[in-house]
Amino acid sequence: MTTTSTSTGTVRYERDDAGVVTLVLDDPAARANTMSEAFVRSFGEALDRLEAERADGTLRGVVVTSAKKTFFAGGNLDELLAAEDRQQMLADTTHIKSLLRRLETLGVPVVAAIAGSALGGGMELTLACHHRVVLDDPSVRLGFPEATLGLLPGAGGVVRTVRMLGLATALTELLLQGQQVRPDQALRLGLVDEIATDREDLLVKARAFVDAHPESVQRFDAKGWKVPGGTPSSPSLAAVLPSFPANLVKQLKGAHYPAQHHILCAAVESLNVDLDTAFTIEGRYFVDLVVGQTARNMVQAFWFDLNAVNGGRSRPADVPALQATRVGVLGAGMMGAGIAYAFAKAGVDVVLKDVSAEGAEKGKDVSRQLVGKAVAKGRLSQEQADALLARITPTGEAADLAGCDLVVEAVFEDVALKHRVLAEAEGAAAGDALLASNTSTLPITDLARGVQRSSDVVGMHFFSPVDRMPLVELIVGERTSPEALARAYDAVRQIGKTPIVVNDSRGFFTSRVFGTLVLEGAALLAEGLPPMSVERAALQAGFPAGPLTLLDEVTLSLPLKIEEQARADAQAAGADLPPEHPGLGVVRRLVERGRTGKAAGQGFFDWEPDKRVWPGLADEFGLRPDAVPLRDAQERMLFAMAVETARCVEQGVLASVADANIGSVLGIGFPPLYGGVLQYVDQYDGGVAGFVRRADELADAYGERFRPPALLRDAAGSGTLRAALAG
Repeated sequence: MTTTSTSTGTVRYERDDAGVVTLVLDDPAARANTMSEAFVRSFGEALDRLEAERADGTLRGVVVTSAKKTFFAGGNLDELLAAEDRQQMLADTTHIKSLLRRLETLGVPVVAAIAGSALGGGMELTLACHHRVVLDDPSVRLGFPEATLGLLPGAGGVVRTVRMLGLATALTELLLQGQQVRPDQALRLGLVDEIATDREDLLVKARAFVDAHPESVQRFDAKGWKVPGGTPSSPSLAAVLPSFPANLVKQLKGAHYPAQHHILCAAVESLNVDLDTAFTIEGRYFVDLVVGQTARNMVQAFWFDLNAVNGGRSRPADVPALQATRVGVLGAGMMGAGIAYAFAKAGVDVVLKDVSAEGAEKGKDVSRQLVGKAVAKGRLSQEQADALLARITPTGEAADLAGCDLVVEAVFEDVALKHRVLAEAEGAAAGDALLASNTSTLPITDLARGVQRSSDVVGMHFFSPVDRMPLVELIVGERTSPEALARAYDAVRQIGKTPIVVNDSRGFFTSRVFGTLVLEGAALLAEGLPPMSVERAALQAGFPAGPLTLLDEVTLSLPLKIEEQARADAQAAGADLPPEHPGLGVVRRLVERGRTGKAAGQGFFDWEPDKRVWPGLADEFGLRPDAVPLRDAQERMLFAMAVETARCVEQGVLASVADANIGSVLGIGFPPLYGGVLQYVDQYDGGVAGFVRRADELADAYGERFRPPALLRDAAGSGTLRAALAG
């Protein structure tokens, strides 16, 4: 069978002599296909030709596929961020919908042959086809991540999914949380129709559908089509519809995320009207999000900043890439066990060392439990689980570290202990092994003094639980070499986590800034704000958990130990002692009463049998609901973190806005809707100048800890902190 091929810019038009056209998406100017102006123009030209051939009777079917690694990457976010004209954006969005509508109403079968991930706009393109075949590849992801960027699928994604899958399935399985699903999950949901074993089988199946369905139409255009689960006017759906907004509020914990609200509204409203009106409704909600601040914050953080961090912006550029082949983990507690699992999951051999073989075996049990759950959920085969566990060697002998090219210590936060285990590992591991510490507060420069090769020592701060937390904070000591930093960065990327890079100081960036959040929560309690008012203020501001809950979970003795050590260091250096944070007095009073946190079963909360506020807090602090206005309570937590982050930048601990934003959101729970801790400063009403004015107000009312540093005052004239630091 012969095929003729012509190009219309970003789309290749391949027609065989049987009248079947394959549209190959292939933007020559980009690594991935996106919904760019060039694509819209090329796709429109291809549709003109398809319609002409359909009119003269020579078109028998269409297959849409891609020449890229991914099928289609979605909207062009640079163009979206630049959008300011609502009417123009609505017109552009409406035009794209009209193109997709022309595709699905051609009057011939249209099949999507999906050989790579199709997310956002790419998934919307496949939904405008009559049939979808996807490659059986575990790396392929399908779905609508828009909600994670503060957006909604604006090219018909909401309208088509609710009509095809039903309101409940579309919302809960795909739209509201921005889930990305594997091919097998997509088949179960009905998002795709077939799975192909390889690329050849993909095209065979696509062609078979064309041959078998010469009169194919879009399913919801077929006479008699009924939306699964019914429409809002159906008694069965109408009865449960009020629960949808209630569940959404519960899921978001009272925080205001406009995208989820708009997705829910667009989904429900679109089922009450005809298709064209539904597209208009969806488009208006989409445009409202695009020009809103929350979407701009989240796109900046979770696309541009995250890509910058993962793309190596903070990695020394002149060091060749290196992969760890054998990793030693010192300490088989929860952190060490989690680190061992992360490397074994990535295919790396791991030596898990503890003081005894029995202790190391207990650490390996953590991996056994995790792979057991993965097997039960179908995410791993038993063979894969067994292979993962076989890569972990538990031991009590340092000699078993021989050949390790990376060692990560995860023992207790004690300098002498860390010196001892690192020195022991240095002597047993490979001669050029990278020596990393998982410390969360101790300066790396001090820890490096315990070994001979101090230039090979780097901080590698994981977050708990390691199997779920995506961030690793890399800390550069005074003598850490660029080669060591690059190797640490590569190791973190090797296990699929995101590395931010900071310079050495006590608490580094994340622990230092996290401490300001939890202590501010305790300070609010000291001023009489009831504990649940403190917690709700944080949740409604967008934090994933309240500061008192977080304090209980990390144990109340920890901030006291950190403060004690910081004061000892200041005295030893002859430096002035900083004023004690008012929240520390609250923590100290609880610890003196034996209430040390969740592990002890009692802290701010009684944890057994169920979590509830300790009644004694009312007697301790004389609580009253109006002690602190809600806005002040929320902004005190947000500003405490932001001002301390600015100090980190001013003191050279942080060198990158992207590292600050991503570290704060992925590591210490800064509200994602603000796009990160420094983006919060930039997007505050009035920009940096407005933030500085409000910080001074808070300092005057509640204490000098809110007083903005010189860095912020100097940046106020630049409009944004990002612009000031870039300059």
